[in-house]
Amino acid sequence: MRIVVAHNRYREAQPSGENTIVDAEIAQLTAAGVEVLPFLRSSDEIPSMPKAAKALLPISPIYAPRAQQELGRLLAEHRPDVLHLHNPYPLLSPWVVRTAHRHGVPVVQTVHNYRQVCSSGLYFRDGMICQDCRGRALGVPAVVHRCYRGSRAQSALMATTLAVHRGTWKSVDRFIALTTAVADHLRDYGIPDSRIVVKPNGIPDPGAPAPLGQGFLFLGRLSPEKGLDLLMEAWRRHPDGALGPLRVAGDGELRPLVEAVAAERSDVAYLGPLDRAGVRQALADSAVVLATSTWHDVLPTVIIEALASGRPVLGTALGGIPYLVGADTPREPAGTGPAAVASAPAPAGPGGPAGSGGRVEGAGAGALPAGIVVGEAGWVVPPEPAALAAALPTAAAGAAALSAPARSRYERTFHPDLVTKRLLDIYASLTRS
Repeated sequence: MRIVVAHNRYREAQPSGENTIVDAEIAQLTAAGVEVLPFLRSSDEIPSMPKAAKALLPISPIYAPRAQQELGRLLAEHRPDVLHLHNPYPLLSPWVVRTAHRHGVPVVQTVHNYRQVCSSGLYFRDGMICQDCRGRALGVPAVVHRCYRGSRAQSALMATTLAVHRGTWKSVDRFIALTTAVADHLRDYGIPDSRIVVKPNGIPDPGAPAPLGQGFLFLGRLSPEKGLDLLMEAWRRHPDGALGPLRVAGDGELRPLVEAVAAERSDVAYLGPLDRAGVRQALADSAVVLATSTWHDVLPTVIIEALASGRPVLGTALGGIPYLVGADTPREPAGTGPAAVASAPAPAGPGGPAGSGGRVEGAGAGALPAGIVVGEAGWVVPPEPAALAAALPTAAAGAAALSAPARSRYERTFHPDLVTKRLLDIYASLTRS
């Protein structure tokens, strides 16, 4: 099987889980015997572009002529079975879908964000969830609020791009929704169930989990949508040392907030940005990983890393987080498969009737504070300081009971062997048709 993987890489100075996942997926496909033809561009190329190429940048999200020419030559020469698209902006353009179809090549797209509808891709603006552009022919609110790169002109261009390419997106042969929440987003956009497959990302197996550590770990971008201010406010509601240590790793605009809290409390440690070895050590040292996003976070890779390391997760009940920790309606089979199947309630489990989020004895399954939902591999709460503050002691007390189930959920749902096989099945379904 021969597959073109098309992706516009995000700037290396801006850590990107999407870049990491694309690289891992290429490696996994290659290891499975697939001939992968990477068609990659990087936003890091932009500063060194010739003046003539830079002059065309404003229209490249709508139509990128050089990318279409180069892709056309690649498709004509190698005649691949499928083109698998990730991020097309700004140097590829959704026009690659049309170019592939012109050459008779079916297209799969992995949906990493909400940019079919939202110019920023986040459904998040001014510190809160925003869906003002849903259902509109043109995303005028995005222009008014400068949602794309803080520029009214660039927001107008992106809103126009989304309007121009509505038909392009609806011609994609198969969408890979990373979670059930993304599948819902695609249905709302008008994509039929028959063209949606729920398949999460996978990460390499780190091996048997280390013995459970102590306290909590926040690992990720220190930015408003990741909920650092929410976490700090909830943490401050407990006496210093009452919950064990809180370790915060990463970098971003809210770094001063974390440093200030670490300076005033002995139970908060700021670890700074970490390399892979540092991440593994921070996971080993901790008992619970926090995912406190205040936007509909699609699929935070850190949660899969936590589960692979046998660490349960306390997160907000937004986006893909409930799905990842098994705290949404249970799915068959294990949250993967065609959307119609992945959206069907599973049979009743040990925790009660279907949809109840089966509880594990000792994981906080007794008298829970209001708003906490116990999943297979963690807990989710509303994105509110009081709810998160109430859940922290529950998670600290229940971490040991959910450690083995967390690892089990990774092995059954997010292990690369399973995820790669599912991806090959998706490709094969298109080549057969």
